[in-house]
This record gives sequence, C-alpha cells and structure tokens, in this order.
Amino acid sequence: MKGKVMISDLHAKFAEKTWTDTFQLVRRCMEKPRAESKPCKPLVRTLQRLQEVCNVSSMNTMRSRLEMIAKQQGMGFHIADATCYLTADLFYVEVELLPCGGVEQVKVAPHGGSPVPSESLRQLLRLKNFSDFSMKLAGLFRQYNIPGDNKVKLKLFTSLQCLEKDLQLMSFLPRAPMDSHAQADVINNGRIGCLVSGKHDCPLTIQFYINPADVRHKSDSPFALTQMKDLEAGVQTAQVTVGVSDVNHKLPMASVLPHPPLLDLQGNPVFLPLNKVPNATLSACFLLKLQPAVPVSVSLVKKLREITDVTMLDADLQWAPLPQLLMRGSPGANDQEATLQDQDPVFTVSICSGAMHSYIFPGAAWGTPEHRRTAMDSIPFTHPAHVPAILELLRRQCAINTLLSSCIAPHPDGPAGSLCTLHFEVLLESDTSFSVTFQKPDTDTLAVLMVRISDCHQMTCSLFGAGKRNPCLEEHISTVMKRSMSIPVTLGALHSKLTEINSAPLSLSCLFTADTKNDRSARASTDPDSILTPSSQRAAVPERSFAVPDPSRYAMSVAQSELLPEINTSPAVSLYPFAPVGVFSYWMGYNGNLSHLI
Repeated sequence: MKGKVMISDLHAKFAEKTWTDTFQLVRRCMEKPRAESKPCKPLVRTLQRLQEVCNVSSMNTMRSRLEMIAKQQGMGFHIADATCYLTADLFYVEVELLPCGGVEQVKVAPHGGSPVPSESLRQLLRLKNFSDFSMKLAGLFRQYNIPGDNKVKLKLFTSLQCLEKDLQLMSFLPRAPMDSHAQADVINNGRIGCLVSGKHDCPLTIQFYINPADVRHKSDSPFALTQMKDLEAGVQTAQVTVGVSDVNHKLPMASVLPHPPLLDLQGNPVFLPLNKVPNATLSACFLLKLQPAVPVSVSLVKKLREITDVTMLDADLQWAPLPQLLMRGSPGANDQEATLQDQDPVFTVSICSGAMHSYIFPGAAWGTPEHRRTAMDSIPFTHPAHVPAILELLRRQCAINTLLSSCIAPHPDGPAGSLCTLHFEVLLESDTSFSVTFQKPDTDTLAVLMVRISDCHQMTCSLFGAGKRNPCLEEHISTVMKRSMSIPVTLGALHSKLTEINSAPLSLSCLFTADTKNDRSARASTDPDSILTPSSQRAAVPERSFAVPDPSRYAMSVAQSELLPEINTSPAVSLYPFAPVGVFSYWMGYNGNLSHLI
C-alpha cells in the first residue's frame, strides 16, 4: 500500500510536467555520485523506455538518444555545439545534428585517420532506425576491438592496416581470366578473390567462392541484374581481422610488397623478407573469419598449419561426419540431428521430370576418424603471402562440399506419393575424391562412378563396372558435373546415357563420339546448359527430402575387381573394410534379384 501511495503521489506531482522535464530529472539522478562504478540499472532502463516511446523532434532528444546508445555499447560520449562524438579506443563516430533533431552528416574516423562519411549510418539515423544503428555500431565496435593495452592495440591496428593495403595491391596484379563471367572469375579465380573494400564502418571482406552453376543460371535469366544481386547470399566470404594467440608471432608493420609489385616466373607475387621490413613480435595473429563456417578434413587442417606455421589446437575443433555438418544451418536440420547420429540417412531428390533419386551415406564409413570433418570458422595466419594458398585449399573444399550438398536435404518427408526409381550409395575414398555406386540400367549388376576434384576447376569422373572404359563417356559426364555442380543431375545424365547404350546397336565409341559432338553443337547454338542432361532428366533446382532407410527395401553389394587399381587400398584389403551397411548392404539379402526396385 505504501508503494502504491508513493506512485500515486509521483503521478500527481509530475502530471503537468513535460517529457523534457522528466528526461532532465532522470538524467540528473543518473549523474549523481554513487558508490558503485556502474549506473543504476532501473534508471537506465527507465530512460531507455522513455526515449523509445518519444518522438525525436529536437536536437536535445537526439543527443539523449545517441548518448544512451553509446553507453549501451560501452563507448564514450561528448558534445561540441551541434556535433556529437561517440568514442572508443581506436575510432570515433561523429554525428552532425540539425536544430530539428535531424542528421546532417555521420562520419567514422579510425585512430590517426581523417573522418570519412558513412552513408549507411547516416541513413539509419535519418530514418530514426535506432535499433539497427545500435547493431551497426556494435559491429563497428567489434571490428576495432583489438586485444591488449593501448600500446599493443596501436601496433596491431597498424599491422592490420598494412595487411589490408598489401591485399589491395595483390588484387590489382595482372592475371589471365578463366571465366567469361567477370565477377565469378574474380571470386573463384582471383589470387585473393573479390575484395569488398574495408571502409571505416565495415571490415575488409574477401569473397572467395561461389557456385559457378548458380552464376550461369542467374546470368542467363531474363532478370539477370536482379538475380545477380541475389547471388551475394550464396557467396563464401572471409573477414580480415586480428585475434589473440598463445604464441608470439612476428607481424609486419609495413608493406611487404616491393614498389612496384613484382611477379615470379609462376605468376605469383614476390614478397620482401620479413626481416627487411619493420616488424613487431606480438602475442596475436591475423584471422580470416569464414562466413559461413566451412567443413574441412583433418589433412586440410594439417596443410593450413604447414602454410601458416600457426598452431590450431585440436581441442578447439569439434569433429563430426560430413553429412551432419553440411546439414547444419539448413531449415529443419536440428530436428534430424539425432537421426543422423544413430542411423544411415537416406536423402531423396526429386527431378522435375518426375524421377526420384535416393542417396545413402553409410554412417560406418563417414564416421571413421579419417573421414570426419570439422566446421572451421576462422583461420589464423601471419603474412599476406599465406592468403592465396589458404583460399585455394578452401575453394577445393567448397567445391567438394557443394557437390555432396546437392544430394543432401534436411526435410523430413518426400513429395506425396513419390517412389524412388534410382538408388545410390555415396562414399569418401580420399580427401579429394568420392564414389557413387548404383545399379546399371536393365541389369542386376553394379557400376561405380569415381569423382576426383584436383581443384575447384578440375573434376574428373571415371566409370567402373559398365563394360569397357570409354573416355568419351567419362569426358561427357565430367563436363556435366563441372557445369551443373550437382550429383543428381550428373547421375541422371549418366543413367540416361547408359540406357541409350543398352538399347542401341552402336558401339560405345561411335555412340559417344557422335553424342558428344551433337551435345557441343546444341549447346553452342541454343541453351548453354543443354549439355547437362537429356530433356527427360533435366532439372533446374532439384527438390530434396530426407528419409530414414527401410532395411526391408534395399540390398546390394559392390564388385571390386575394376576399382582396386583406382582406389588407394592394397589388393588384400576390402574396398569397404567396415561391416556392410546402407542401401547396398540391405540389397544383398535378395541374392541379386533387384527386379522389385525397377
């Protein structure tokens, strides 16, 4: 009762007072000296709620709002006439106000640098979108939140600026283009990808991989300009920043590229020795923060350590089967996490012609220590020369992940009434190769497609178990895979070709020599993507679904006679050393009678 009376008295006392008077009262209460170092939380919340419900229509209310945002982000706040300053150790934000409470200009100044206008921050304040402005300011604060005392911060900031300048210089060095699409060529083939210039209000970002099939599909559409803007969501990026390290590293404090820059005989940039330029030994290193995280293998982590000479502790890496990592971040992925850990998942892909593929990833194979992966979100390094080598490794891994993701989906159910007509088993053979085993058309025998990825541009397909080796067929399938970056599209095209072989009296060589010429001619004269698959199997974007395998439906085994020379195993070792699992192990119970699956 006493509290209610007090509140009633307060209502009566301030009923006729303006909001400005109320603001000033709360501010005076906050400025009173207190024993605690932090401001009174109830008063802070009160002032915040008052500001959120009040319209910003004067310079004073805008100042109060900016001051509250600065304190929320742990920044200082100062006023000089009509200009507000939100300050931190290594940067400050300058906001020029109008008498009506509007914003004339917003500038960001790094330590020791001149203020640079920031259009993004100015627009947010002009729209009075204070929540997004606060989030943008928080990101800016994290960007300049370099560890250490002021002396160490200044050294790391200087070294980071030198790194960014060298990366910019490297991006301008001449090279031969490899892709007709200029933007995709820079992203996938540039020494350091496509640099999104590091302005003072955002960190330097490297775009280093994009699915080339997506680029072709978007650029060929009638709304190419609009579609190409949508591709940015699918670009693999890396932010350039610094981080703490348990070990001291020598970091350059000046450019390590000669002026003008030089190239060696292989076309790589020439760098000055680190002991020939100013440097500092600091308990820190540069970081490439990957967005999103990239699933990588054990051997790739070791190669990164060899390139950078920076230790990445195994304790900091969480290992899991690759299918689990590829599904993370997809809609419905959390619902299937337990299923993926306990059973062999089957993923169903629907082709637009109506055909259905099912792909199994045997857990006993993908869960072995040598085949497990970790989602890497940051890569430490100490020198600009490390960046091109790191990106090449990441691009190859991204190409492998893109192919395998094409037959993995997080959805729990397939299309209503659908029935799978083709079944495949996918296995890793090495860090740069995988195999897809399937039943040949109109037969009870198996064939295996071996896929090797030398880099993100070189993909080679080899077919075993389909009779005499035919280079024309393998070249055709390799081209389909490279252009589509899709296992379902590739296997659909391969199955169609094998069906033609079985039904045609022509020899393999004659058939595929003619088909290859016809495909190339058709592609040049009509649709550039016509080589991917016959019209009966062509699909723009497969629809996918997830299903748990029914052991009563599947049974198959794999003959090894043609595979042993191509796979890194000894003749005495089985191609699949683990207990038979998955689609093909279930099919073995039918003694080779597979007619019920056709």
